[in-house]
Amino acid sequence: MDQLTRFIVTLLRYSEPMVPVKQRAWTRALRDAPSSRRPGDGPVVPESQAGTAPPSGYRVPGVRLRYGRPLLGPAARLWAGVLLTSCVILVTVLGVIFAHQTTADRLDHAIDSPIITWLGSHPGLAAWLAAPGSQLPAATLSAVIVIFCLFTGRLNRALLAVAAVPAAVGVNDGLCKPLFHRTYLGALSYPSGHTATMFALAATVALLLYVPPRSARATMLRLVIPAAACVLGGVVAVGVIGLRWHYFTDTVAGAAVGIGTVCGLALLLDLPIWLRQRSVLRASAGG
Repeated sequence: MDQLTRFIVTLLRYSEPMVPVKQRAWTRALRDAPSSRRPGDGPVVPESQAGTAPPSGYRVPGVRLRYGRPLLGPAARLWAGVLLTSCVILVTVLGVIFAHQTTADRLDHAIDSPIITWLGSHPGLAAWLAAPGSQLPAATLSAVIVIFCLFTGRLNRALLAVAAVPAAVGVNDGLCKPLFHRTYLGALSYPSGHTATMFALAATVALLLYVPPRSARATMLRLVIPAAACVLGGVVAVGVIGLRWHYFTDTVAGAAVGIGTVCGLALLLDLPIWLRQRSVLRASAGG
């Protein structure tokens, strides 16, 4: 878990500049300005900047939050809409098929039985595999992402990281489980909440890293980290199957809930920016 956290922090460092160029220029102007002050005077302010605050976009001395550029470009917006629609269809179709069932179908039985048998011969392993999808590890990873987004001043990215897991869990446990009412050993199981949580985190990381790469290393990490998060989601799915909490199709639907929720949140968070851009274009055309 610590290694995954360090990976996320490393790549997010490549995705956003730590200090804006304008701020560095303003700081350099302060440093290089001629000085004729007495001991005890305040910091030197260049004549061109005297009586004015740093322009918009500066962060002096702390972090200045701004909503940031859109999370999705035009092409990514289309793909996010397609992916969201696909996830909704998948969860709905599987939910209708397995609604109110209390036993595994042939597909679930064929996949689940070997996993349960193998993990049953390794006591405690299934619980370790499922642990990353539980509340504390997921909250820790979310907090790391949120803090870094705030540190780089991107409010919309921080909002996505804050909302991703709670929204996915809300859709999963508050809507889908009672609606489809599929049970495993008496407990609601469809879709898998642990899997939804992990794939919501994976989709969040992948979306936040959707920026033009600044170096070969950044490009590689931008691909490796989301892939590693998806693999971790698969590991969690194996764990909850081995614990006999979920069927295989529960975990498939859980992954769709997590991914679809993040796509929907990204589209929603970008809506104010799109509306503002359209207003500007209309005003320009009218002028």
